[in-house]
Amino acid sequence: MSDATPTQTATPDSKQNERVPEPCIVVIFGASGDLTKRKLLPALFHLKQQNLLPEQFSVVGVARRDLSATFAADMQDGIIKGGGVDAGDSTLKPFMDKVKYFATNFDDDEGYEKLKAFLADLDAQFGTKGNRLFYLAVAPEFFADIAQRLAKHGMTKAQADGHFVNVIIEKPFGTNLESAKKLNTEINKVLKERQIFRIDHYLGKETVQNILVFRFGNGIFEPIWNRNYIDHVEITAAESIGIEGRGPFYEAAGALRDVLQNHVMEVLSFVAMEPPDSFAAGAVRVEKLKVWKAIDPIPVEDTVRGQYAAGTVDGQGVIGYRQEDRVNPESSTETYAAMKLSIENWRWAGVPFYIRAGKRLAKRITEVTVVFKQPPLHLFKGNADDSKVQPNILKMRIQPDEGISLTFGAKIPGPTTNVKPVEMHFSYADAFGKSSANGYERLLLDAMLGDGTLFAEREGVETTWALMTPILEAWAANPPKDFPNYEAGTWGPACADELLKKDGRKWYKL
Repeated sequence: MSDATPTQTATPDSKQNERVPEPCIVVIFGASGDLTKRKLLPALFHLKQQNLLPEQFSVVGVARRDLSATFAADMQDGIIKGGGVDAGDSTLKPFMDKVKYFATNFDDDEGYEKLKAFLADLDAQFGTKGNRLFYLAVAPEFFADIAQRLAKHGMTKAQADGHFVNVIIEKPFGTNLESAKKLNTEINKVLKERQIFRIDHYLGKETVQNILVFRFGNGIFEPIWNRNYIDHVEITAAESIGIEGRGPFYEAAGALRDVLQNHVMEVLSFVAMEPPDSFAAGAVRVEKLKVWKAIDPIPVEDTVRGQYAAGTVDGQGVIGYRQEDRVNPESSTETYAAMKLSIENWRWAGVPFYIRAGKRLAKRITEVTVVFKQPPLHLFKGNADDSKVQPNILKMRIQPDEGISLTFGAKIPGPTTNVKPVEMHFSYADAFGKSSANGYERLLLDAMLGDGTLFAEREGVETTWALMTPILEAWAANPPKDFPNYEAGTWGPACADELLKKDGRKWYKL
C-alpha cells in the first residue's frame, strides 16, 4: 500500500492528493504513555514525510501530569529513535513546532473548558478550522467518561458543515459481551457511529491489508479459495516475550481477551470473507460481519488454554508467568489459547479454522497457513519417498519479515521419481525495500479521512464477543488444574497439539 512506501512529491492532480485530509488537530488523551512516543508521533511524522498531512495541522498531547517543559523534546526523541528518522531531517523542526501539550485530569470539567479554549486558539494559529481527531490512548475505564465530557463541553460536534470530529478508541473494547454492549451504548449516546473508530493495530499492517489484494486482485487464487480445495486454515499469533511488567493488566485479560477476540478474529475475517461490492468501509464491514455470524458456537472441548512455566527463550533463562511482577502466584490466567472454529457457509462448510495465540513461545511470529487438499490420486505410491509428498501450503507472514510463500512438490533430479517440497517466497523488504512504518500511519490517516474500513464497528465487536464470552465463562467455572502446562520457549501445551491430532492433522512448522 502507498502508506508504507515513502513518497517524496505529490502533484495537485495526483491520486495521492486524494488521501490528504482536511486541516485538523490530533488530540491524544493519555499522551504520557509509551504508545504516543513509540508509535503515534512517529506515524504522524511519516505521514508528513509522505506529503499526506495538510499544512494546517497540529498535535496536542493531553495527560494528567504537567509535562509541558519536556513533552516536545521527548516526542522528537521517539520520532528519531522509534521512527528511523534522521535527526537532521529538515522537516522535523517545522513538524515539532506544531506539537503541543495540555495537562488536565480526565474528570476535571474546568480542564475540559480550558482545553476547548486552547484548541480554539490553535485553530486560529494554524488554520485547522475546528476539525478534530481525538485519540483515547487511555485505560478502558476512561473511554466513556472522556467521550461524555467532550460532548458535555461541546467538543464532539463539528462546528460547520464539511468539518469533522472523529474519535479513535484503543483496545480492549470491553472484557466480555455484556461490558462491550454497555460501553457501546454509553459512547453512542454522545457520538454517532460514523464518528467512532475502534482501533486494532493489526489492521494497519501491510500484510493484513494485502490479504484482500492477494485474494481479490489475482485471478489464480480466488477460484480455489474454498472447501473444494482447502483442507484447513491455521492462524498463529505467537510472541516470545512475556507480559513485560503488565501484571495487573494481563491478570484481568489473558490471551483470549488480549489477542484472539480482536486481532486474530480480524485476520480470520479477511481470510474468509466473500468479495465485497467495493472497498468502501460499509461493503467490507458487511462481509466481515457475515463471516463472524456464520461461525458456529464453539464447544469448550474444541478449546485449550495454557500458562508458561520457566524456560529458555533465545538462549536466555526466563521465569514462569506466576513468578512475574504483580501476578498471583496461583494465577489461573491463560497466557496461551487455541481453538477450532467452523464457518457454516457455502464457501467454508467442513473446513476447520485453527487459531492460537500465546506468550513466551518459541519465537515471535504472526502467520496465516492455508493447507490445501491432496490430489485425489497419488501417482507416486511406489516410490521410497512417497511419505514425503506434502500438501501444497500457502503462508502469509504478517510479522516479522512480512511476506508470502507457497510450498509445492518438485521432482528431485535423478533416475527415480522422488518428490521433495520446495518453496517460492515473496518478501516485502526485498520487493519494496525496508520500511520504517509501524502500521499506525494508515489507521491515523483513515481516521482523519473518516474511512472506517480498517476499524471495528459496534455489531462486529459484539458479534466476536458473543463467540468468546461462553468460553471465558466455561473456563472461569472450571479453573485449570495443570497450570503451568508449557515451558517458556516451546510452542505451547501438549493439549494444543491434541486439538489437531484428533482430527488427523498437525500444526505446521513456522
